[in-house]
Amino acid sequence: MTIGIWILGDQLHRDQSALQSLLEIQKPAHTPVLMVESSDWGHRRHYHRQKLVLVWSAMRHFAQELKELGYPVTYVEAETFTDPLHTWANQEQLQSIRIMEPSDIPFRHRVEELGSLLPIEMVANNQFLWTVQEFRTWAKGRKRLVMEDFYRQGRKRWQILMEGEQPLGGKWNYDSENRQPPQEGSQFPAPLRFEPDQITQAVMAKVRQDYPQAFGSLEPFQWAVNRSQALQVLETFVEQRLTQFGPLQDAMVTGEDTMWHSLISPYLNIGLLHPLEVIQAAEQRYAQDQDGIPLSSVEGFIRQVLGWREYMRGIYEWLMPEGYDELNWFDHQRPLPNFFWTGDTDMNCLSQSIDQIKRTGYAHHIQRLMVLSNFALISGINPQAVESWFHDVFIDSYDWVMQTNVIGMGLFADGGSLATKPYAASARYIHKMSDYCQNCRYNHQDKSGDQACPLNIFYWDFLIRHRQKLTQLGRMGLVLSHLKRMDKATSDQIQQEAEQWWQSQL
Repeated sequence: MTIGIWILGDQLHRDQSALQSLLEIQKPAHTPVLMVESSDWGHRRHYHRQKLVLVWSAMRHFAQELKELGYPVTYVEAETFTDPLHTWANQEQLQSIRIMEPSDIPFRHRVEELGSLLPIEMVANNQFLWTVQEFRTWAKGRKRLVMEDFYRQGRKRWQILMEGEQPLGGKWNYDSENRQPPQEGSQFPAPLRFEPDQITQAVMAKVRQDYPQAFGSLEPFQWAVNRSQALQVLETFVEQRLTQFGPLQDAMVTGEDTMWHSLISPYLNIGLLHPLEVIQAAEQRYAQDQDGIPLSSVEGFIRQVLGWREYMRGIYEWLMPEGYDELNWFDHQRPLPNFFWTGDTDMNCLSQSIDQIKRTGYAHHIQRLMVLSNFALISGINPQAVESWFHDVFIDSYDWVMQTNVIGMGLFADGGSLATKPYAASARYIHKMSDYCQNCRYNHQDKSGDQACPLNIFYWDFLIRHRQKLTQLGRMGLVLSHLKRMDKATSDQIQQEAEQWWQSQL
């Protein structure tokens, strides 16, 4: 009687905890492994075609890697996980099935349900720096769960960019230096891309035939699908892109999908890379070239991984059991406009971002936060509809990723559990941080009228509609003070034009 390992599609690292937990008691040759491509999972949402290819191709490559290490791997394409688990457990005469705890709580519940029928045991997930219990210990009893506090604790704990107990360079945060608009004539390095091998081509053929409802373009598919390739992407980033990453990480440029960004989130989220090795790679590169690489770039990148990524996952574990996914603080009920799926809108910032997502499954964090989420927030779209769309269309999407990032950070539907004020902005921000407004039919300066950018109309309509609630937020005082100077006629016109825009969509 032996213990078998069930590996999910976002747990593709040979050091993952379920595999590691058996190394001292069972040799790989005596450790059966099961991996299942579930068509039920593929059909459950309108996933991006490239996400389906990424996950299933990476799974097949990882299965091949485990076989080379001596593991007997059973790889199954099936409708659900249940039948393959039963069949495999019986064939291998398993004493129990061990699985690393799923990152997504809904799937964790499915595993627990299966555990009433099969001897399944979960071990703690080690694809994050903080365990769930460690985050709970940090959060318990705190009056505020501020990311900056958590980030500084992480810097101290892992001694990242530290000189003893003090931050390297004397500052914890260089965010103020990393918000530069795009510079005219800027040149951006081409991202590292990979041609699909035979395994990936087979998965692409499967997706093309069996998933007509999936979102986005299937080709060209150029993502990394194994650990070796993912490590090449990481190396390319720290060698070629890290230097300029910081200053322009918030900038947006027409026709530039990737700019200076790392493009590693899909690989972190399925286990091909581990966050600590990513952080250390950036820190070590800085140590090798402190004169050539700005500390602001290194700190800004590390804060995204050690700070935001770990914090968002911790908040997800802390708040989701309390119904976080159903929160709707502003009671927004507008439906998701159809152009979120088609990109067919004359708002150039939205059109550019959505077209990019359709082609690649990717958009960087400012496109997600300040274009897509911002529009959804100020126009009053239902938060759950927006979160579901984000979950569907992005190649790096998972429940633990999107609930906090969209419900909390992007839409402020949690009323301030994550952020101290909504990330609401008018077209002025888009004009400053991108070139999108140059080729748009709307005027980014007009608040109302036929040529006014809908972002301006909705921004002021949002402030007017929610003035009473927003006054509860201390950081909104200056913004709300501008409403006092707005006459009633202008206010009424803005609200009327906002309603007319929605009527035109319906």
